[in-house]
Amino acid sequence: MKKVFEANYEGHIIQVENRWFTGEKLYVDGKLQDENMGLALRGTLNGNLTTNQNESKDIKVSIGGFFSIHCKIFIGHAVVPSYQIK
Repeated sequence: MKKVFEANYEGHIIQVENRWFTGEKLYVDGKLQDENMGLALRGTLNGNLTTNQNESKDIKVSIGGFFSIHCKIFIGHAVVPSYQIK
């Protein structure tokens, strides 16, 4: 089973893909930035993006759950609204 979560931050598309047995992946503007392999109840992914003002921002993703998968995307220390697309 595959779930994909997406967020938009200043025109940058952040996608988090979760597959039941193969793990999680973090994409920023279509480029893979981090990956966890295998089965886990909880995972963390890290990446970064460059804003339109040429600032580097850290991305942290917390993903997990037992009966359903939840995903939180942080830029700096603030949660970015995200939604499940698949």
